[in-house]
Amino acid sequence: MSSTNNTIGQSAEQISAESKSAEQHSADQHLNESILSKEILEDQKKNRIDHMTYLPGMEVLESDIMDQVVAAMNDYDYDRYTENDVRRALAHDNRTPEDFAALLSPAALPLLEDIAQAARKETRKHFGNSICMFTPLYIANYCENYCIYCGFNCHNKINRAILNDEQIEKEMAAIAETGLQEILILTGESRKKSDVKYIGNACRIARKYFKVIGLEVYPMNSDEYAYLHQCGADYVTVFQETYNSDKYETLHLAGHKRIYPYRVNAQERAIRGGMRGVGFGALLGLDDFRKDAFATGYHAYLLQRKYPHAEIAFSCPRLRPIINNDRINPRDVHEAQLLQVVCAYRLFMPFASITVSTRECARVRDNLVNICATKISAGVSTGIGSHADDIEAKGDDQFEISDDRTVDEVYNDLLKNDLQPVMNDYVYLQ
Repeated sequence: MSSTNNTIGQSAEQISAESKSAEQHSADQHLNESILSKEILEDQKKNRIDHMTYLPGMEVLESDIMDQVVAAMNDYDYDRYTENDVRRALAHDNRTPEDFAALLSPAALPLLEDIAQAARKETRKHFGNSICMFTPLYIANYCENYCIYCGFNCHNKINRAILNDEQIEKEMAAIAETGLQEILILTGESRKKSDVKYIGNACRIARKYFKVIGLEVYPMNSDEYAYLHQCGADYVTVFQETYNSDKYETLHLAGHKRIYPYRVNAQERAIRGGMRGVGFGALLGLDDFRKDAFATGYHAYLLQRKYPHAEIAFSCPRLRPIINNDRINPRDVHEAQLLQVVCAYRLFMPFASITVSTRECARVRDNLVNICATKISAGVSTGIGSHADDIEAKGDDQFEISDDRTVDEVYNDLLKNDLQPVMNDYVYLQ
């Protein structure tokens, strides 16, 4: 087992000092706006809709999951936890939400080495040395939302593109040639440009080339998720971005994504629609990352208790710069804090899959899969039409990536670390 010094590239003293410095940063110092013209802002003020009120056509679930998550997050006072609380959590075999809260607290940072050791042990117990590999495929970057931190936002002046079925097949064939057997299909959040039927066609094409198909698209109703599952989709990932509804309102100024409760309940609708797995994630750095990480984990915990058959997955993205705004960076979420969050997820939800994004550099990703992450992307592009050479109408990237290694490079680096790359971990029996 490598020490935390090696895995995160910092000594315990550096981690402690960094933590104290990071916690002193205020929200006002976090610069995360995109292009904000006065005309756009004035228009948004006049036409802004209530972010807590469902729009026509949005399915309303009879579920109290969201209320439980929000109440627990609001009650979460991470400063009240002590070193003894953290050690108590580490000593437990089955960890409670209270243990999870302690592991995310500032009091846990000086014990990060012990936490990483425990997380690695838990990971090896349930996953061995297996690491699943996949790649995302962006098929459209048109978006109707105005999210001020996202490169796809509808007011950002970027090259827009949407792939047709022939181009999607070319992209998928090129990816399949690398040996990958799992793909994650992504679009911008535009029902007009990339409707449910369009996404369904992409899933049908993907079935020709891949054994596992994931979706990261706009939230849908249960019947729409059921349709996409019939088309071949296996799992759905939805990023809540932040669970703080007040902060959420200030970040999502227009579009369907503005409706906070509809997004929170997306995973439950996906499960009801027949998806075998659902993924969760907050964009760490948008708001108080400890509260967002706690809400993310507790949300997944409650849904797994309600739907024991559902497979649970976590993603742990941090903010990255976007086109027309290279000043975007996560607030208070440094490498030590990222490691803390990922390890806390593992210790709280030992069977969950954990993905580390190419938002992180190769060093951080390699070290995290040595500790507690179980899934890694490779050969990644966040642009449109980037895998096949003969697609001319290419669209701009959603964000800058930090790890541009090819599939072979990631594969070989996993082997060098005595890990076993896995291209497919699921088989359908007819």
